[in-house]
Amino acid sequence: MTVALCFGVLSGDLALRRDATEAPAIAAPATVTPRATANGRYILIMDLRLGKIGKRQYITAAIAVLIVAIYGSDAWLATCGGDGCPSAADIRSFHPDEGGRVLDREGNFISRLAVVRRVNVPLSAVPVPVRQAFVATEDRRFYDHHGIDWHALVRATLRNIRAGGVREGFSTITMQVVRNTFAVRRYSGRSFRQKLLEMRLSRLLERNLTKNQILELYLNVIYLGNGVYGVEAASRDLFGKSVGDLTVPEGAMLAALPKGPSAYTPRRSPRRALARRNLVLGLMAREGYISPAADSQYVKTPLRVAKNEWRPDMSGDSYAIDAVRDVVDSVLNGGSRDVNDLTVYTTLDERAQIAADRAVRRQAAVIQQESERRGPHVEGAMVALDPRTGDIRALVGGRTFERGGFDRALLAHRQPGSAFKPFVYATALAAGYTPASEVDDAPISVKVGNTIWSPKNDGGEYGGHVTFRRALMRSENTAAVRVSQLVGIPAIIATAHRFGIRSDLPNVPSAALGALEVTPMELATAYAPFANGGFRVTPRLVRRIQTADGQVLWSSDNQRVRVMTPQDAYQITSMLQSVVNYGTGYVIRDLGVNGLVGGKTGTTNDGADVWFMGFTPTIVAGFWFGYDTPRPVGYNASGGRLAAPAWADFITNGWDEPDPPNSWAPPAGMVPATIDARTGYLATEWCPIRQREYFKPGTLPTTPCPVHSGPPEIQLDSTLIQVPNAVEKIGKGIGGLLHKIFH
Repeated sequence: MTVALCFGVLSGDLALRRDATEAPAIAAPATVTPRATANGRYILIMDLRLGKIGKRQYITAAIAVLIVAIYGSDAWLATCGGDGCPSAADIRSFHPDEGGRVLDREGNFISRLAVVRRVNVPLSAVPVPVRQAFVATEDRRFYDHHGIDWHALVRATLRNIRAGGVREGFSTITMQVVRNTFAVRRYSGRSFRQKLLEMRLSRLLERNLTKNQILELYLNVIYLGNGVYGVEAASRDLFGKSVGDLTVPEGAMLAALPKGPSAYTPRRSPRRALARRNLVLGLMAREGYISPAADSQYVKTPLRVAKNEWRPDMSGDSYAIDAVRDVVDSVLNGGSRDVNDLTVYTTLDERAQIAADRAVRRQAAVIQQESERRGPHVEGAMVALDPRTGDIRALVGGRTFERGGFDRALLAHRQPGSAFKPFVYATALAAGYTPASEVDDAPISVKVGNTIWSPKNDGGEYGGHVTFRRALMRSENTAAVRVSQLVGIPAIIATAHRFGIRSDLPNVPSAALGALEVTPMELATAYAPFANGGFRVTPRLVRRIQTADGQVLWSSDNQRVRVMTPQDAYQITSMLQSVVNYGTGYVIRDLGVNGLVGGKTGTTNDGADVWFMGFTPTIVAGFWFGYDTPRPVGYNASGGRLAAPAWADFITNGWDEPDPPNSWAPPAGMVPATIDARTGYLATEWCPIRQREYFKPGTLPTTPCPVHSGPPEIQLDSTLIQVPNAVEKIGKGIGGLLHKIFH
């Protein structure tokens, strides 16, 4: 028969092929022929006519196979199993993960990406007897070998051969470090390939780290049961104190755990744990780390374990951190890299986040108490971002944080009510109207299909002819509907989308009053152009993600797009300042908030959603409160009464960044004029309330106020008396009377 030995010249593969046909046994010389395979590689086909072949041919073939196997194994080891070996820099910079780190914009630690029960400590923080306990138990020749204990390997091999299976291991401390770091999860723990890989990586560690550095890694990475890694976390968990405060018997107890963390845990099996601890003390005495007398004394020490388990401090965890985790997951896209060794640099402000969580929690409780509903909880959500950049400073997705829970700030679509009206007036300003333009605040009916829609003002009161500024300041519904009819609902929807709202918005007349659904994040984003001079921003939560060695995996930039002119932005911002200074948002001033503030209240018809969207030159913050299943939150619910206090609480306790110079100053080219605040016409000397308004060129009013064109009328005994100047007249009368008295 004919047999072909196939040597993969480029791949190192070796195969045997038997021909399908039998051939006469002849002793012919071997022929070697190159042949291309399906994947483009070349193999050499060596045909040997086997018959009465001598020993020389067999030996030659065996040697060839052995050489190929050796080279193949060497290549496999050289590349650490084909996955590539860690570089010297990787080894030296390795840091056992503690769950990753999430930092705020100032570099302050906020929370962990994942819950990992580990606290890394330097070797100097671990008492010498504790180190000696681990060395005596796990690798007594640790300081003598170079990563592989050949004595232990030979001994274990012989015993396993006699037992007919794996009965004893030969892992060194270095190999255990490798198993728990660079070789983790590559192969089965007891496989031959895993052992070869551990041996190869152990030599690399020994070349690049000192013995003490390896021991430090070991004491921080080793699993010690109950979900705890490393001696510091285990010490806190079992004994309620730092590893630096452990006694010799307590240190021996820790060293007893690696052999069987579950089997020897003191909480579950105290007798077995005690016996194992005493064994470790005996090993320490054998190695000369403690005296026999000390050993005899220590074994009498009772085993006392802390009552409460130790858990990492996750007090900084929040919906904002959950959102950060989502960003990291999307960046890694399910890759093989662990998230736990990453550092995430966020845009969050630690102080602002704490204040935001507290403000939502407090105000939701106040509303809950007022509503007197039993069962469901009043919920809340909040988003705060920097209008200049889009950087998110705080984010609250609910009244009480639940990891992986529903984030209302990002996902809850709720009706904004009157908080949507600024987009109506912004659209009107872009169409050529001004804050002084006049609109009739009176009952209105709009035909919608075959029905008639008749919106009403809150409280049923109407102001008649009012300016746009006054209509927005007082949040008059019928005035907003009339303005929306002037500019068109499609144009208003386009404005909202251009400013940052992504949700689909219905083309219906009631959209002007916020009868549509948006998320708190969308609404906060869309308010940013009011605060920053007319730019849409893209919300940003994470600035960059780095590995433990400083490699930047991902980073992001700020994005700004102009969506309204500086003149229009100034005018709508000025109008929204009036809401806070004189209108439905005045509670903000009552609660002690000073400085430049604009904002808008929002309440749905049934009182199921209450909002306050407020902003300064440095922050836009929006608060929402309501039930997850929409229902009235209480009697006489309003955004000004129920949501604005949370905004004031947040600003007062969580935000103190000063306003930049010349914030919200009128843009160049705008023309000032003094107008009647009620009518919008040029003010006369008889107008009781006058104000300074800035106009775009060509839009100034030219007509003096027709309502206050002369002196006021004073009614006396049913007779109207014209008084040129009532104050002056009264003053002259008093003066004349005094003159007569003193003369």
